[in-house]
Amino acid sequence: MDIEIFEVGPFAQNTYLLCREGEGLLVDAGFFEPREYNSFLGKLDEKAVKLIAVILTHAHVDHVLGLDRILKDFHVPVYLNHNDLFLWNNFSNQAAMFGVRSSGFDFTPEPLPEKQNNSVGSFVFDVMYTPGHSPDHVSLYFENDNMLISGDVLFYESIGRTDLYSGDFDLLSKTIRNKLYTLPGNTIVYPGHGPSTSIAHEKVNNAFVRAEG
Repeated sequence: MDIEIFEVGPFAQNTYLLCREGEGLLVDAGFFEPREYNSFLGKLDEKAVKLIAVILTHAHVDHVLGLDRILKDFHVPVYLNHNDLFLWNNFSNQAAMFGVRSSGFDFTPEPLPEKQNNSVGSFVFDVMYTPGHSPDHVSLYFENDNMLISGDVLFYESIGRTDLYSGDFDLLSKTIRNKLYTLPGNTIVYPGHGPSTSIAHEKVNNAFVRAEG
């Protein structure tokens, strides 16, 4: 699998395009400037892949900014965990808090429950429910590719903020220790912001949540 990373928007959010067997899977949709979106379109052409779906790790504004534009050009399903749809249903208010105008969305995404061996097209991955940063948060583990898209749960030597709606530091710590830190140490972690890292590195070097024992 090939992975393309776009650092986009005013929050320097990482949007990921996964490419396999002529198919493209977009994880999060933070495109804000036209040049950012055009770069994504260029990669689709360069890789000769067809976009088949959008998966949202969660519905915070910086991960959803470009979704409207994508859905104008591509008729593809959007997946989001349904444990708490408050952020999705109140997207316009969220956006306004950060000075972004948006009328929100008139549809509900396809559900994305916690599940092993979830498949979307040719992509097979585990959906891990990983709350603490937000109540709808999931991380995507691609065992065969030795990689985790962690969203805003685990960053390079840091973690997601917990001062927003339903943020909970204790819950986030448990999520990281009990779920993410149980993955193989050589798993590459692709976060929602900042550089990639590995599970082994974070277990030793993360100042916020160290591995126990």
